[in-house]
Amino acid sequence: MVTTEGPPCFVDVFAGCGGLSLGLKRAGWKGLFAIEKDAFAFETLNANFGGTEGPLTYSWPTTVERKRWDIRRLIDTRPDALRAMAGKVDLIAGGPPCQGFSHAGRRRLTDPRNKLFEAYLELVDILLPKLVLVENVRGFTSDFKAKRNGAIKNFASTLEEKLSKKYDITFSVIKASDFGVPQARPRFFLIGVRKDLGQSALIESFFADLSRHSKIFLGKKGLSRSPSARDAISDLEIARNGMSACAESNGFMTIDYKSPITAFQKAMHEGHDGAPSGLRLARHRDDISRRFGEIIKTCREEGRLNVNLSAETKKAHKLKKAALRVLDPLSPAPTITSLPDDLLHYSEPRTLTVRENARLQTFPDWFTFHGKYTTGGHLRRKEVPRFTQVANAVPPLLAEQIGSRLLEILLGCKPIRMSTKSVANDRKRQTLSTKFAPKLRHPRVIDRNRRFSTLDRSQS
Repeated sequence: MVTTEGPPCFVDVFAGCGGLSLGLKRAGWKGLFAIEKDAFAFETLNANFGGTEGPLTYSWPTTVERKRWDIRRLIDTRPDALRAMAGKVDLIAGGPPCQGFSHAGRRRLTDPRNKLFEAYLELVDILLPKLVLVENVRGFTSDFKAKRNGAIKNFASTLEEKLSKKYDITFSVIKASDFGVPQARPRFFLIGVRKDLGQSALIESFFADLSRHSKIFLGKKGLSRSPSARDAISDLEIARNGMSACAESNGFMTIDYKSPITAFQKAMHEGHDGAPSGLRLARHRDDISRRFGEIIKTCREEGRLNVNLSAETKKAHKLKKAALRVLDPLSPAPTITSLPDDLLHYSEPRTLTVRENARLQTFPDWFTFHGKYTTGGHLRRKEVPRFTQVANAVPPLLAEQIGSRLLEILLGCKPIRMSTKSVANDRKRQTLSTKFAPKLRHPRVIDRNRRFSTLDRSQS
Protein backbone atom coordinates (compact mmCIF):
# COMPACT_ATOMS: atom_id res chain seq x y z
CA MET A 1 0.00 0.00 0.00
CA VAL A 2 1.27 3.48 -0.88
CA THR A 3 0.40 6.41 1.31
CA THR A 4 0.97 10.14 0.93
CA GLU A 5 1.77 10.45 4.65
CA GLY A 6 5.37 10.88 5.75
CA PRO A 7 8.35 12.08 3.72
CA PRO A 8 7.96 12.68 -0.01
CA CYS A 9 8.70 9.40 -1.78
CA PHE A 10 10.52 8.44 -4.96
CA VAL A 11 11.06 5.46 -7.22
CA ASP A 12 14.59 4.96 -8.53
CA VAL A 13 14.51 3.56 -12.06
CA PHE A 14 17.66 1.89 -13.45
CA ALA A 15 19.00 2.37 -9.93
CA GLY A 16 22.38 0.70 -10.42
CA CYS A 17 24.32 0.59 -7.16
CA GLY A 18 22.29 3.47 -5.66
CA GLY A 19 24.28 6.71 -5.98
CA LEU A 20 21.21 8.72 -6.93
CA SER A 21 19.12 7.07 -4.22
CA LEU A 22 21.73 7.82 -1.57
CA GLY A 23 21.81 11.51 -2.46
CA LEU A 24 18.02 11.83 -2.55
CA LYS A 25 17.64 10.04 0.78
CA ARG A 26 20.23 12.29 2.40
CA ALA A 27 18.24 15.28 1.12
CA GLY A 28 15.12 14.05 2.95
CA TRP A 29 13.35 11.88 0.36
CA LYS A 30 12.04 8.40 1.17
CA GLY A 31 12.76 5.57 -1.26
CA LEU A 32 9.63 3.65 -2.20
CA PHE A 33 11.35 0.98 -4.29
CA ALA A 34 14.14 0.63 -6.85
CA ILE A 35 14.19 -0.95 -10.29
CA GLU A 36 17.47 -2.65 -11.19
CA LYS A 37 17.82 -5.90 -13.14
CA ASP A 38 21.54 -6.67 -12.77
CA ALA A 39 22.34 -9.18 -10.02
CA PHE A 40 25.63 -7.54 -8.97
CA ALA A 41 24.24 -4.01 -8.86
CA PHE A 42 21.16 -5.13 -6.95
CA GLU A 43 23.36 -6.98 -4.45
CA THR A 44 25.19 -3.70 -3.80
CA LEU A 45 21.91 -1.81 -3.57
CA ASN A 46 20.45 -4.29 -1.10
CA ALA A 47 23.61 -4.43 1.01
CA ASN A 48 23.65 -0.67 1.54
CA PHE A 49 19.91 0.03 1.71
CA GLY A 50 18.64 -3.17 3.29
CA GLY A 51 16.39 -3.54 6.29
CA THR A 52 12.86 -2.34 6.80
CA GLU A 53 13.33 0.81 8.89
CA GLY A 54 15.37 3.98 8.73
CA PRO A 55 15.71 6.80 6.22
CA LEU A 56 18.22 4.93 4.03
CA THR A 57 15.93 1.96 3.35
CA TYR A 58 13.27 1.51 0.67
CA SER A 59 9.67 0.95 1.74
CA TRP A 60 9.04 -1.81 -0.84
CA PRO A 61 5.24 -2.01 -1.06
CA THR A 62 3.93 -5.52 -0.56
CA THR A 63 2.64 -5.61 -4.15
CA VAL A 64 6.18 -5.26 -5.56
CA GLU A 65 8.54 -7.95 -4.33
CA ARG A 66 11.91 -6.86 -2.99
CA LYS A 67 14.09 -8.31 -5.73
CA ARG A 68 15.88 -7.28 -8.88
CA TRP A 69 13.47 -6.21 -11.57
CA ASP A 70 13.64 -5.63 -15.29
CA ILE A 71 11.50 -2.56 -15.95
CA ARG A 72 9.70 -4.18 -18.86
CA ARG A 73 8.85 -7.27 -16.82
CA LEU A 74 7.66 -5.12 -13.90
CA ILE A 75 5.30 -3.14 -16.13
CA ASP A 76 3.99 -6.29 -17.81
CA THR A 77 3.53 -8.46 -14.71
CA ARG A 78 2.51 -5.93 -12.04
CA PRO A 79 0.15 -3.57 -13.90
CA ASP A 80 -2.48 -3.46 -11.15
CA ALA A 81 0.10 -2.77 -8.44
CA LEU A 82 1.59 0.09 -10.44
CA ARG A 83 -1.78 1.60 -11.36
CA ALA A 84 -2.72 1.59 -7.67
CA MET A 85 0.24 3.92 -7.05
CA ALA A 86 -0.84 6.44 -9.70
CA GLY A 87 -0.59 9.98 -8.34
CA LYS A 88 0.84 8.80 -5.01
CA VAL A 89 4.52 8.81 -6.06
CA ASP A 90 6.16 12.20 -5.65
CA LEU A 91 9.19 11.59 -7.87
CA ILE A 92 10.44 9.16 -10.48
CA ALA A 93 14.21 9.45 -10.75
CA GLY A 94 16.80 7.74 -12.87
CA GLY A 95 18.08 7.42 -16.38
CA PRO A 96 18.24 4.66 -19.00
CA PRO A 97 21.59 2.85 -19.24
CA CYS A 98 23.91 5.21 -21.08
CA GLN A 99 26.16 2.95 -23.14
CA GLY A 100 24.13 3.38 -26.33
CA PHE A 101 24.26 7.17 -26.04
CA SER A 102 27.80 7.69 -24.76
CA HIS A 103 30.54 9.25 -26.85
CA ALA A 104 32.99 7.30 -24.67
CA GLY A 105 31.84 4.09 -26.33
CA ARG A 106 30.24 3.08 -29.62
CA ARG A 107 27.05 5.09 -29.99
CA ARG A 108 24.45 2.93 -31.66
CA LEU A 109 20.86 3.91 -32.30
CA THR A 110 19.95 0.21 -32.40
CA ASP A 111 21.55 -0.59 -29.03
CA PRO A 112 18.77 -2.53 -27.22
CA ARG A 113 19.51 -0.61 -24.04
CA ASN A 114 18.19 2.51 -25.78
CA LYS A 115 14.74 0.87 -25.83
CA LEU A 116 14.63 1.18 -22.05
CA PHE A 117 14.05 4.89 -22.67
CA GLU A 118 10.56 4.03 -23.93
CA ALA A 119 9.84 1.85 -20.89
CA TYR A 120 10.81 4.75 -18.62
CA LEU A 121 8.25 7.00 -20.35
CA GLU A 122 5.61 4.29 -20.02
CA LEU A 123 6.24 4.02 -16.28
CA VAL A 124 5.88 7.80 -15.92
CA ASP A 125 2.52 7.60 -17.72
CA ILE A 126 1.37 4.88 -15.31
CA LEU A 127 2.56 6.38 -12.01
CA LEU A 128 1.96 10.07 -12.87
CA PRO A 129 4.54 11.35 -10.37
CA LYS A 130 4.55 14.99 -9.34
CA LEU A 131 8.19 15.31 -10.43
CA VAL A 132 10.51 13.54 -12.84
CA LEU A 133 14.30 13.53 -12.81
CA VAL A 134 16.29 12.08 -15.70
CA GLU A 135 20.09 11.77 -15.76
CA ASN A 136 22.21 10.61 -18.64
CA VAL A 137 25.47 11.14 -20.49
CA ARG A 138 26.07 14.28 -22.52
CA GLY A 139 25.67 12.20 -25.69
CA PHE A 140 21.98 11.84 -24.83
CA THR A 141 21.55 15.31 -26.39
CA SER A 142 23.38 14.43 -29.64
CA ASP A 143 21.61 13.44 -32.83
CA PHE A 144 21.73 9.93 -34.20
CA LYS A 145 21.69 9.37 -37.95
CA ALA A 146 18.33 7.66 -38.20
CA LYS A 147 18.33 5.04 -40.97
CA ARG A 148 14.64 4.25 -40.91
CA ASN A 149 11.42 6.24 -40.81
CA GLY A 150 10.05 6.82 -37.35
CA ALA A 151 13.35 6.16 -35.59
CA ILE A 152 14.24 8.47 -32.72
CA LYS A 153 16.90 10.91 -33.89
CA ASN A 154 17.55 12.80 -30.66
CA PHE A 155 16.55 11.20 -27.36
CA ALA A 156 16.73 14.41 -25.30
CA SER A 157 14.40 16.25 -27.71
CA THR A 158 12.02 13.29 -27.84
CA LEU A 159 11.98 13.05 -24.05
CA GLU A 160 11.17 16.76 -23.75
CA GLU A 161 8.43 16.48 -26.38
CA LYS A 162 6.70 13.51 -24.76
CA LEU A 163 6.96 14.72 -21.16
CA SER A 164 5.98 18.32 -21.92
CA LYS A 165 2.39 17.26 -22.58
CA LYS A 166 1.88 16.84 -18.83
CA TYR A 167 5.02 18.37 -17.29
CA ASP A 168 6.79 21.71 -17.25
CA ILE A 169 10.33 20.83 -18.31
CA THR A 170 13.84 22.21 -17.99
CA PHE A 171 17.14 20.50 -18.78
CA SER A 172 20.83 21.24 -18.89
CA VAL A 173 24.25 19.62 -19.17
CA ILE A 174 26.13 20.31 -15.93
CA LYS A 175 29.61 19.42 -14.73
CA ALA A 176 29.84 17.52 -11.46
CA SER A 177 33.08 19.37 -10.65
CA ASP A 178 31.05 22.58 -10.26
CA PHE A 179 29.19 20.98 -7.34
CA GLY A 180 31.93 19.68 -5.07
CA VAL A 181 32.68 16.45 -6.96
CA PRO A 182 36.39 15.80 -7.69
CA GLN A 183 35.59 14.75 -11.25
CA ALA A 184 34.62 16.78 -14.34
CA ARG A 185 31.78 14.43 -15.42
CA PRO A 186 29.48 16.47 -17.69
CA ARG A 187 25.99 14.98 -17.49
CA PHE A 188 22.54 15.69 -18.91
CA PHE A 189 19.82 16.36 -16.32
CA LEU A 190 16.14 16.93 -17.02
CA ILE A 191 13.66 18.09 -14.38
CA GLY A 192 9.92 18.03 -14.86
CA VAL A 193 7.03 19.09 -12.63
CA ARG A 194 3.43 18.17 -13.34
CA LYS A 195 1.61 21.13 -14.88
CA ASP A 196 -1.29 20.97 -12.44
CA LEU A 197 1.07 21.81 -9.54
CA GLY A 198 1.67 25.31 -10.92
CA GLN A 199 5.41 25.44 -10.22
CA SER A 200 6.67 26.45 -13.66
CA ALA A 201 8.55 29.48 -12.29
CA LEU A 202 10.65 27.31 -9.96
CA ILE A 203 11.34 24.88 -12.79
CA GLU A 204 12.59 27.63 -15.08
CA SER A 205 15.20 28.74 -12.54
CA PHE A 206 16.11 25.25 -11.31
CA PHE A 207 19.67 25.00 -12.60
CA ALA A 208 20.50 28.63 -11.79
CA ASP A 209 19.21 28.07 -8.22
CA LEU A 210 21.14 24.80 -7.98
CA SER A 211 24.39 26.50 -8.93
CA ARG A 212 23.81 29.51 -6.69
CA HIS A 213 23.06 27.44 -3.60
CA SER A 214 25.86 24.91 -4.14
CA LYS A 215 28.52 27.19 -2.67
CA ILE A 216 26.45 27.63 0.50
CA PHE A 217 25.73 23.90 0.71
CA LEU A 218 29.39 22.90 0.33
CA GLY A 219 30.70 25.70 2.52
CA LYS A 220 28.62 24.55 5.46
CA LYS A 221 30.10 21.06 5.00
CA GLY A 222 33.60 22.49 5.00
CA LEU A 223 34.10 21.38 1.38
CA SER A 224 35.49 23.26 -1.60
CA ARG A 225 33.46 23.63 -4.76
CA SER A 226 36.00 21.93 -7.03
CA PRO A 227 38.23 19.52 -5.08
CA SER A 228 41.17 17.90 -6.85
CA ALA A 229 41.99 14.24 -7.37
CA ARG A 230 44.66 14.51 -4.69
CA ASP A 231 42.13 16.03 -2.28
CA ALA A 232 40.02 12.92 -2.83
CA ILE A 233 42.48 10.02 -2.80
CA SER A 234 45.89 11.04 -1.39
CA ASP A 235 45.17 9.13 1.83
CA LEU A 236 44.91 5.93 -0.24
CA GLU A 237 48.42 6.04 -1.70
CA ILE A 238 50.51 2.88 -1.30
CA ALA A 239 53.54 4.99 -0.41
CA ARG A 240 51.72 6.25 2.70
CA ASN A 241 49.89 3.09 3.75
CA GLY A 242 51.75 0.05 2.52
CA MET A 243 50.14 -3.17 1.26
CA SER A 244 49.03 -6.54 2.56
CA ALA A 245 47.40 -9.69 1.18
CA CYS A 246 43.78 -9.17 0.15
CA ALA A 247 41.51 -11.24 2.38
CA GLU A 248 38.65 -11.51 -0.13
CA SER A 249 40.74 -12.31 -3.24
CA ASN A 250 43.55 -14.86 -3.17
CA GLY A 251 46.65 -13.74 -5.02
CA PHE A 252 45.83 -10.04 -4.82
CA MET A 253 47.23 -7.29 -2.63
CA THR A 254 45.23 -4.55 -0.95
CA ILE A 255 46.15 -1.09 0.31
CA ASP A 256 46.40 -0.87 4.08
CA TYR A 257 44.69 2.21 5.47
CA LYS A 258 45.75 4.69 8.13
CA SER A 259 43.48 7.73 8.23
CA PRO A 260 42.03 10.57 6.14
CA ILE A 261 44.05 13.72 5.56
CA THR A 262 42.05 16.37 3.73
CA ALA A 263 38.65 17.88 4.55
CA PHE A 264 37.13 15.99 1.63
CA GLN A 265 38.58 12.67 2.80
CA LYS A 266 37.37 13.28 6.35
CA ALA A 267 33.87 13.99 5.04
CA MET A 268 33.89 10.74 3.04
CA HIS A 269 35.24 8.74 6.00
CA GLU A 270 32.88 10.06 8.68
CA GLY A 271 30.55 7.42 10.04
CA HIS A 272 33.00 4.63 9.18
CA ASP A 273 35.59 2.94 11.38
CA GLY A 274 38.77 1.41 9.99
CA ALA A 275 39.73 0.80 6.39
CA PRO A 276 37.16 1.24 3.64
CA SER A 277 36.46 -1.74 1.38
CA GLY A 278 37.39 -1.89 -2.30
CA LEU A 279 41.13 -1.29 -1.92
CA ARG A 280 42.19 -4.39 -3.87
CA LEU A 281 45.02 -3.58 -6.27
CA ALA A 282 45.24 -4.76 -9.88
CA ARG A 283 47.91 -7.39 -10.56
CA HIS A 284 50.24 -5.56 -12.94
CA ARG A 285 53.24 -7.44 -14.31
CA ASP A 286 56.58 -5.82 -13.54
CA ASP A 287 57.04 -4.70 -17.15
CA ILE A 288 53.56 -3.13 -17.14
CA SER A 289 54.32 -1.26 -13.91
CA ARG A 290 57.56 0.04 -15.44
CA ARG A 291 55.67 1.16 -18.54
CA PHE A 292 53.08 2.95 -16.41
CA GLY A 293 55.86 4.70 -14.50
CA GLU A 294 57.41 5.92 -17.75
CA ILE A 295 54.04 7.09 -19.06
CA ILE A 296 53.34 9.03 -15.85
CA LYS A 297 56.77 10.71 -16.08
CA THR A 298 56.29 11.57 -19.78
CA CYS A 299 52.81 13.00 -19.25
CA ARG A 300 54.07 15.21 -16.43
CA GLU A 301 56.90 16.51 -18.60
CA GLU A 302 54.58 17.10 -21.57
CA GLY A 303 51.88 18.68 -19.43
CA ARG A 304 49.42 16.07 -20.68
CA LEU A 305 47.60 15.15 -17.47
CA ASN A 306 43.88 14.32 -17.52
CA VAL A 307 43.98 14.05 -21.34
CA ASN A 308 44.62 11.12 -23.67
CA LEU A 309 48.20 10.13 -24.36
CA SER A 310 49.88 11.78 -27.32
CA ALA A 311 50.34 9.77 -30.50
CA GLU A 312 54.09 9.86 -29.89
CA THR A 313 53.75 8.38 -26.39
CA LYS A 314 51.44 5.65 -27.63
CA LYS A 315 53.88 4.78 -30.41
CA ALA A 316 56.84 4.76 -28.04
CA HIS A 317 55.11 2.23 -25.80
CA LYS A 318 53.44 0.30 -28.65
CA LEU A 319 49.98 1.07 -27.28
CA LYS A 320 46.85 0.61 -29.38
CA LYS A 321 44.44 1.51 -26.59
CA ALA A 322 42.30 4.48 -27.64
CA ALA A 323 41.80 6.01 -24.19
CA LEU A 324 44.45 6.20 -21.49
CA ARG A 325 45.01 9.17 -19.21
CA VAL A 326 47.15 10.06 -16.22
CA LEU A 327 45.40 11.82 -13.36
CA ASP A 328 46.28 15.44 -12.67
CA PRO A 329 46.66 15.59 -8.87
CA LEU A 330 45.81 19.30 -8.79
CA SER A 331 42.58 19.17 -10.80
CA PRO A 332 39.32 17.25 -10.69
CA ALA A 333 39.63 13.88 -12.43
CA PRO A 334 38.29 13.34 -15.93
CA THR A 335 35.08 11.31 -16.14
CA ILE A 336 35.77 7.84 -14.79
CA THR A 337 34.67 4.93 -16.98
CA SER A 338 33.76 1.30 -16.50
CA LEU A 339 37.22 0.24 -17.75
CA PRO A 340 39.70 0.50 -14.86
CA ASP A 341 42.70 0.66 -17.20
CA ASP A 342 41.49 3.93 -18.78
CA LEU A 343 43.05 5.97 -15.97
CA LEU A 344 46.43 5.86 -14.23
CA HIS A 345 47.28 7.16 -10.77
CA TYR A 346 49.03 10.54 -10.68
CA SER A 347 52.15 9.29 -8.83
CA GLU A 348 52.02 5.49 -8.54
CA PRO A 349 52.46 3.18 -11.57
CA ARG A 350 49.05 1.54 -11.42
CA THR A 351 45.39 1.85 -12.21
CA LEU A 352 42.93 2.99 -9.54
CA THR A 353 41.09 0.78 -7.06
CA VAL A 354 37.32 0.56 -6.77
CA ARG A 355 37.49 2.72 -3.63
CA GLU A 356 39.54 5.42 -5.35
CA ASN A 357 36.98 5.57 -8.14
CA ALA A 358 34.22 5.67 -5.51
CA ARG A 359 35.94 8.61 -3.78
CA LEU A 360 36.04 10.47 -7.12
CA GLN A 361 32.28 9.82 -7.27
CA THR A 362 31.74 11.02 -3.62
CA PHE A 363 30.56 7.68 -2.24
CA PRO A 364 31.13 7.57 1.54
CA ASP A 365 33.64 5.04 2.83
CA TRP A 366 30.95 2.95 4.57
CA PHE A 367 29.34 2.23 1.19
CA THR A 368 30.30 -1.26 -0.04
CA PHE A 369 30.31 -2.65 -3.58
CA HIS A 370 29.53 -6.25 -4.45
CA GLY A 371 29.81 -8.76 -7.30
CA LYS A 372 32.71 -9.24 -9.69
CA TYR A 373 35.36 -6.56 -9.89
CA THR A 374 35.49 -6.57 -13.69
CA THR A 375 34.10 -8.48 -16.64
CA GLY A 376 34.92 -8.76 -20.32
CA GLY A 377 33.90 -9.89 -23.79
CA HIS A 378 30.21 -10.45 -24.44
CA LEU A 379 29.53 -10.33 -20.69
CA ARG A 380 30.16 -6.57 -20.68
CA ARG A 381 26.66 -6.17 -22.13
CA LYS A 382 25.12 -8.46 -19.54
CA GLU A 383 26.92 -7.81 -16.25
CA VAL A 384 27.53 -4.75 -14.09
CA PRO A 385 30.66 -5.48 -12.00
CA ARG A 386 32.00 -3.20 -9.29
CA PHE A 387 34.02 -0.83 -11.45
CA THR A 388 31.03 -0.38 -13.76
CA GLN A 389 28.64 0.17 -10.85
CA VAL A 390 30.79 3.03 -9.61
CA ALA A 391 31.32 4.55 -13.05
CA ASN A 392 27.62 4.49 -13.96
CA ALA A 393 26.41 6.11 -10.73
CA VAL A 394 25.22 9.65 -10.14
CA PRO A 395 27.64 11.19 -7.60
CA PRO A 396 25.74 11.15 -4.28
CA LEU A 397 26.98 14.64 -3.32
CA LEU A 398 25.50 16.09 -6.52
CA ALA A 399 22.32 14.02 -6.13
CA GLU A 400 21.84 15.39 -2.61
CA GLN A 401 21.95 18.96 -3.86
CA ILE A 402 19.50 18.19 -6.66
CA GLY A 403 17.22 16.40 -4.20
CA SER A 404 17.15 19.44 -1.92
CA ARG A 405 16.10 21.72 -4.78
CA LEU A 406 13.42 19.22 -5.87
CA LEU A 407 11.94 19.31 -2.37
CA GLU A 408 11.66 23.07 -2.68
CA ILE A 409 9.68 22.67 -5.91
CA LEU A 410 7.45 19.96 -4.44
CA LEU A 411 6.63 22.08 -1.44
CA GLY A 412 6.06 25.21 -3.51
CA CYS A 413 7.86 27.28 -0.91
CA LYS A 414 10.16 30.26 -1.05
CA PRO A 415 13.84 29.42 -1.61
CA ILE A 416 15.27 27.37 1.24
CA ARG A 417 18.75 27.95 2.54
CA MET A 418 20.72 24.81 3.17
CA SER A 419 22.28 24.32 6.56
CA THR A 420 24.15 21.45 8.18
CA LYS A 421 24.12 19.74 11.52
CA SER A 422 27.04 17.59 12.62
CA VAL A 423 25.21 15.14 14.83
CA ALA A 424 24.90 11.67 13.15
CA ASN A 425 26.18 9.31 10.52
CA ASP A 426 24.09 7.77 7.73
CA ARG A 427 23.46 4.55 9.60
CA LYS A 428 22.21 6.22 12.81
CA ARG A 429 20.07 9.03 11.45
CA GLN A 430 17.36 10.38 13.71
CA THR A 431 14.26 12.45 13.04
CA LEU A 432 13.07 15.46 14.94
CA SER A 433 9.49 16.39 15.68
CA THR A 434 7.39 17.51 12.73
CA LYS A 435 6.79 20.80 14.52
CA PHE A 436 10.18 21.92 13.16
CA ALA A 437 8.96 21.55 9.58
CA PRO A 438 5.17 21.82 9.52
CA LYS A 439 4.91 22.48 5.79
CA LEU A 440 7.04 19.47 4.92
CA ARG A 441 4.51 16.97 6.31
CA HIS A 442 7.45 14.95 7.51
CA PRO A 443 10.20 15.27 10.12
CA ARG A 444 13.38 17.06 9.42
CA VAL A 445 16.28 14.60 9.32
CA ILE A 446 19.39 15.19 11.38
CA ASP A 447 22.70 13.29 11.40
CA ARG A 448 25.07 12.26 14.19
CA ASN A 449 28.82 12.60 13.64
CA ARG A 450 28.62 13.74 10.01
CA ARG A 451 27.42 16.77 8.13
CA PHE A 452 24.65 16.75 5.60
CA SER A 453 22.06 19.18 4.38
CA THR A 454 18.73 19.75 6.06
CA LEU A 455 15.86 22.00 5.16
CA ASP A 456 16.19 24.93 7.53
CA ARG A 457 13.34 27.43 7.47
CA SER A 458 14.73 29.34 10.42
CA GLN A 459 17.21 30.99 8.01
CA SER A 460 14.72 31.85 5.29
